[in-house]
Amino acid sequence: MRLLISEDDQLHRSFIVEVSRGVLPDIEELVETDNGQTALDQFQKNPFDCVVLDLQMPHMTGVDVAKSIWARHPQTRVLFWSNYSDEAYIRGITRIVPEEAVYGYILKSAPEDRLKLAIQGVFLADQCVIDREVRGVQQRSADRVSSLTDVEFEALVDVSLGLTDKAMAARRRVSLRGAQSRLQHLYQKLGLDKSDAHVGPWGPTVNSRTRVISVAMSRGLLNADTLQQEEARLQKWLTSEEASS
Repeated sequence: MRLLISEDDQLHRSFIVEVSRGVLPDIEELVETDNGQTALDQFQKNPFDCVVLDLQMPHMTGVDVAKSIWARHPQTRVLFWSNYSDEAYIRGITRIVPEEAVYGYILKSAPEDRLKLAIQGVFLADQCVIDREVRGVQQRSADRVSSLTDVEFEALVDVSLGLTDKAMAARRRVSLRGAQSRLQHLYQKLGLDKSDAHVGPWGPTVNSRTRVISVAMSRGLLNADTLQQEEARLQKWLTSEEASS
C-alpha cells in the first residue's frame, strides 16, 4: 500500500501519520505534504492507493485535490479529515465523488478510536465511513424540499458576489426573467419570500438580496473558503467575457 497524507498543520500531520502506521500493517511507502498543490504533484508523479486529505490547505483545497485525483483515478480511496462539517464543504465533496469511489469523512474532533476505524474501514475494508454529524448534514442537503438545488446554489453564490440580475443572467446563460426566477426560488427556500417579510412603520424591515447572505452563512451554506473560490471563478469569467467582446 502506498499512502499519501496531506495536512498543513504539523502536529495534526504527525498524529495522523502515527495513527496510520499503527493500523495499516502493509504500508510500503508513506509520503507527507503540507499543501494541496504539492499533494497533487506527488500523486501525479506516481499514483497512490490511499490518500488522507485535510480540507483547508494552502494553494489548493482538499476538495480540489480529490477532484483532480478522481478525474483520472476514481478507484483511489480518499479519507477527508477536517475540522469542518459545514454544508458548504460537504456539498463540494458530494458533488465530486465518483459512483464507484470509496471514501470517508471524519472530523478532527472524533475520538482516536473512531479515526482508527475510519482508516481501516476506508483503506482496508473498502467501506465508506462518514462521521455521524457529517452524515446528518448530507441527509439534510439531499432533502429536495429544504435543501438548495444546484441552480439555487448558483443564485446564492452570484448574489453573495454582488452580481446584478443582468450579470447573473449573462454568467449563467439564462434570460433576465430566468435569473430573477432563480432568485425568487432561493428566497422561498430560505424563508425570505416577500409575502412573509416583516413590514414596520419604516417600510420593509429587510432587503431579501442582502439578508439571504446572512441566512446562508448561519446555516453553513456559505463560508469564507467557498466565497474565495467563487470569487476566483467570477474573475476568470469576467476576463473571458472581456476577451470575447
